[in-house]
Amino acid sequence: MKDDKSDTGWRRKLHEVIYGTHTPAGKLFDILLLVLILYSIIVVMLESVPRFDTKYHEFLNISEWVVTILFSIEYILRVICINKPRKYIFSFFGIVDLLSTIPKYLSYFLVGSQYLTAFRALRLLRVFRILKLVRFVGESNNLVRALKASRTKIFVFVFFVLVISVLLGTLMYLIEGPEHGFNSIPHSVYWTIVTLTTVGYGDISPETALGQFLATLIMIIGYGIIAVPTGIVSAEYASAQNKAKDLDEGRSCPNCSAEIYRSDADFCRKCGYDITDEA
Repeated sequence: MKDDKSDTGWRRKLHEVIYGTHTPAGKLFDILLLVLILYSIIVVMLESVPRFDTKYHEFLNISEWVVTILFSIEYILRVICINKPRKYIFSFFGIVDLLSTIPKYLSYFLVGSQYLTAFRALRLLRVFRILKLVRFVGESNNLVRALKASRTKIFVFVFFVLVISVLLGTLMYLIEGPEHGFNSIPHSVYWTIVTLTTVGYGDISPETALGQFLATLIMIIGYGIIAVPTGIVSAEYASAQNKAKDLDEGRSCPNCSAEIYRSDADFCRKCGYDITDEA
């Protein structure tokens, strides 16, 4: 029994340092982690510059290996200090943390894969927790919920836009034809989508009066289409904000690593773990 308590004790302390920002040790750990991430990104960027890589290749390579090993150790510690490792491993940050360690190892098999370590920049999102900007984390959660809630409406809308693009693209092909650059229906549909989204590459353009008139209508429709998904997501976002509650800062569940839960909660909002024992 004493061994179990001892095991629980060190894992709890390790969890507070790695996942929490409400303790001095937790804040220091995350700040050092951010500095290390920034350093590793700078190293990767310098490696891609030939004159820097030629002159400092050995130093940059050693630096990258040291950072990779430290990140690997950190990832392992994150896994072993929570009760349900799968929750962390398959979470957004868990996947990002894993992806930030493997590119350097893959460089032995895939040339150039070490540059993928630039994705470590995603780990900088933890700065919101470190600086106690919980309201911004809450805003991002609201945005995610809004996108999930509106995904069906957006799918229907995108499908409708694709149908319209095929119809208008086919019509433009019949009007302009290959002699004016509209070589096929797929090519004309491509032009329609580019015009409808107001991107306008300008690689092809209608030359007949009727084609230009149709292009004008497509441009006008495009401005209206842009507002539709924005309105859908905005409505769901406003609804999510109305349901938002006050959130606790700098803490995470030791069972599933959920980073934020209500300050007055007795149980984790994700896994139901009794968090009162951790206070």
